[in-house]
Amino acid sequence: MKETVMQTSRWNDPGLRPRAANFDALTPVTFLQRAEKVFPDRTAVVYGSHRETWREHAATCRRFASALARAGIEYGDVVALLMTNTPPMLAAHFAVPMAGAVLNTINTRLDAENVSYILGHSEARLIIVDAEFLELARTAVARLQHPPRLVCFADEQAAFAASSDVEDYVSFLASGDENASFCKVEEEWTPIAVNYTSGTTGRPKGVVYSHRGAYLSAVSSIISWGVPKAASYLWTLPLFHCNGWCMPWVLALQGGKSVCLRRVDGDKIVQLINDERVTHYCGAPIVHALIRDRAQQQDLVFNPAVSALIGGAPPPASLIAAMDAIGVQLTHIYGLTETYGPAAICEQQPAWAELGEAERADRKARQGVNYALQAGMTVMNCNSSDEVSADGAMMGEIVFRGNMTMMGYLKDSESTDRAFDGGWFRSGDLAVLEPDGYVRIKDRSKDIIISGGENISSVEVEDVLYRHETVAAAAVVAMPDEKWGEVPVAIVELREGSHASEDALIAHCREQLAHFKCPKRVIFHPIPKTATGKIQKNVLREIIRNSKVSPTTTG
Repeated sequence: MKETVMQTSRWNDPGLRPRAANFDALTPVTFLQRAEKVFPDRTAVVYGSHRETWREHAATCRRFASALARAGIEYGDVVALLMTNTPPMLAAHFAVPMAGAVLNTINTRLDAENVSYILGHSEARLIIVDAEFLELARTAVARLQHPPRLVCFADEQAAFAASSDVEDYVSFLASGDENASFCKVEEEWTPIAVNYTSGTTGRPKGVVYSHRGAYLSAVSSIISWGVPKAASYLWTLPLFHCNGWCMPWVLALQGGKSVCLRRVDGDKIVQLINDERVTHYCGAPIVHALIRDRAQQQDLVFNPAVSALIGGAPPPASLIAAMDAIGVQLTHIYGLTETYGPAAICEQQPAWAELGEAERADRKARQGVNYALQAGMTVMNCNSSDEVSADGAMMGEIVFRGNMTMMGYLKDSESTDRAFDGGWFRSGDLAVLEPDGYVRIKDRSKDIIISGGENISSVEVEDVLYRHETVAAAAVVAMPDEKWGEVPVAIVELREGSHASEDALIAHCREQLAHFKCPKRVIFHPIPKTATGKIQKNVLREIIRNSKVSPTTTG
């Protein structure tokens, strides 16, 4: 259908214009103002023995914003953070935009070269670093001609002490005034954050988020995931990853509680779920598998049930079924840094309750449909703007459009234009469109294995491996082969206390897959992952290419 623009003269009325009374720029900063007013005495932040109400948290954020302004941070300046999931990191998600600045949360697992590149490329004026990563920050900053001001957070809860030669965060915060006014956002199409991609295929790209996009992404999560008022949210997902999928802003709008977690620890997670009555958390499949294992070891079933989002690699159906059994209701989401994190969700249908366990889990493992406030998502032909047939077989590329899509790449208009070519954002993920309109990922375009002219989905092979009771983690990548060009090889981590042989796992795959799809080797080796739990297949391919993997064939 051709788009039309309303041009009827009766609506060309100068009185029908945006004014202070009928228009306000969309920004998630307003969520904090409302939380302080509506939920002042509800707990906002928990971290060990530290607790803050929404009244106290709002005061901290205003003081933080004032301190930034007094430190010379001006409208549009970038403030970087190299931190774990601690209270200052949460406060920064309001304080930095309240100061009119742009938030840049940096992956704590990057090396000094990449951290330095991000600080230089974003032209960061100030960086707040957790004491655990102080030496990393020092090394990164020393490489820059115009280094940012360095402030260090000494985490007493984790016994990370301050350094006498670096400005202390507590003193920095004390320099602000909690009663000071803050910068009002006049234009919603201005940056609130810049998040850098992993840089696995080159230099990291700076993905710019707008105030409008952050606002709508937060509201969309409440609608699509059904986050209720007073939710208790456990921070298993790094806040540096897509601003924690916009959850700091979601929790403010709903008067929820942030339960901070410095690092992923299965025993600690299970304890906090029980002690803090956790209702929601997010994570990659490896995080959920860790929780599953700990709960099973302790014979636990969470009651009431916990709602969790699972992102990263498509979840194996066996994991979804196992999480159901321990009282964790998994919902699969899909997105990218460029879409503020999740922008698609596997909306569950009532009819699925009538399906068998395996079939129901298989339906729930799909990437699904667009979030409520993301305008569109579909699968298009990789070489055109034609939508693929909804037959579950024709493969294409997942595309998005709408307000939950980045402003663009910082200082890289060429890449931005290429990403938005044809009026959609192209994800690089290969998928099919099923008859019910739901999307199912088959692979990353660069991860598809072409063996003897046949396409093999690594995701499909991984899903079969996960069905074996001994497998904790699996990754399938291509291995060069003289006859077939390339063949699949599986790298596997076994569950604690389990044993399996290469032959046994290959035989397991042969029972459920066409033989040409089965791994030609199974290698037992630690699987490298990103800070968010995503498997680094580029690293595995390099290891195999350089023959660095041990030839051990039993686990």
